[in-house]
Amino acid sequence: MQNQNLPPQSLSRAEGTAMGKALRDQVPRSSHQEWKPAPNRPDSVALLEESNQGRLLELVPIRYGRMLASPFAFLRGAANIMAADLSETPKTGIKVQTCGDCHLSNFGGYGTPERNLVFDVNDFDETLSAPWEWDVKRLAASIVVAGRYLKLRDKISRAAAITAVQSYRERMNEYAQRTALEVWYDHIGVESLLSFTSDAKELHKLKSEVKKARAFKPVLDLHKLTETVKGQRRFIDNPPLVFHPSPEDPLALEMLSIFHKYRKTLREDSRILLDQYHIVDVAMKVVGVGSVGTRCGVGLLVTGDNDPLFLQIKEARASVLEPYAGKSTYENHAQRVVAGQHLMQEASDIFLGWTRGDSGHDFYLRQLRDMKTSVEIEGMSETDLRGYSHLCGWALARSHARSVKRFIISAYLGQSDIFERAIANFAVAYADQTERDYKALADAVAAGHLKAIQE
Repeated sequence: MQNQNLPPQSLSRAEGTAMGKALRDQVPRSSHQEWKPAPNRPDSVALLEESNQGRLLELVPIRYGRMLASPFAFLRGAANIMAADLSETPKTGIKVQTCGDCHLSNFGGYGTPERNLVFDVNDFDETLSAPWEWDVKRLAASIVVAGRYLKLRDKISRAAAITAVQSYRERMNEYAQRTALEVWYDHIGVESLLSFTSDAKELHKLKSEVKKARAFKPVLDLHKLTETVKGQRRFIDNPPLVFHPSPEDPLALEMLSIFHKYRKTLREDSRILLDQYHIVDVAMKVVGVGSVGTRCGVGLLVTGDNDPLFLQIKEARASVLEPYAGKSTYENHAQRVVAGQHLMQEASDIFLGWTRGDSGHDFYLRQLRDMKTSVEIEGMSETDLRGYSHLCGWALARSHARSVKRFIISAYLGQSDIFERAIANFAVAYADQTERDYKALADAVAAGHLKAIQE
């Protein structure tokens, strides 16, 4: 099911409300509980192999090793598989700027340019204009998969998924009553991050993380990440996770080529600030789960007084949603990532920019760590999982509400719990699917068809 009557970019609250209510008849809210793999569903391992095209193949075994850590880790690394599956589920036809890879571990705290610590969506590699419900479904599925990883009963995990979607619905209803500027200026402060748990041990750990984030300065990473070699600072090699390609390697040359082009995509004030630094060293760095094998690196820049600035360099590839939601309007995928981040986040890093390397790969750059903090899923209690899920649902609603589509989505969701219960049913069913796909990868590795390196 899919609605073909897409809304204009500007419409009134009353018009949006009428559209949202009418949409319930075309795509019933209860229909979102549906998940059955299509008879012609592509082989999940084949899809993973397909997603390796263009990656650094020597790093792919690390990707598989990380995905084999648990079904939750598998879900994190298998965004392309779920994108294909979501395309077969009921769709409202209402698109917003989506995260595209919305799961529990892709939320966190970071510092705004004003040095406020806020909580928000924090990964945008797959961001694209796509059906809003795809983000909601992936988030809910990740909650159930994470709950099983934590050895919680499905009843508990399902309740946490309901909490997340209920939070999304209630916040979306609130945002639909606000003006465009009020929604745009809204933010989720760090006090909300500190309120999701009542467990004394977890709260102490969070407060410690927040304290460290607020006190963070790049110089603190200087001795942790670098060493002095022949009088010059350079990143400490830890292959295959951190390494320097040979100077003649096209990868090394491309990484060094991007800085002058990248600075042109920054605002003038950020360019003036960046120009006070010069590049000292660049190294490759393996990050995350889904990004393993893509061209990711770190750059060390210093001022004339050797004050450091660390930049993360990440390759941007086509969003996994593009085959199903339509191609990006940007020719450069790094520009797509940067634009999507600006649209979804309350505020973004002043050094966030994009470019294309001399070898044709797209890259975006941002500060490596800037007051960043995250919540560990490992060891969460059922109360913590529910509280954190509520916070993530709120953050997702805030991001999706930054367009006029909030009127339609809010009216479609309404005041009842029909939608969240349907999504929770979907999440449980898709958690089963994730476990089957995880086993298929494990079997392929055990049979010697694929190589995995577990750290």
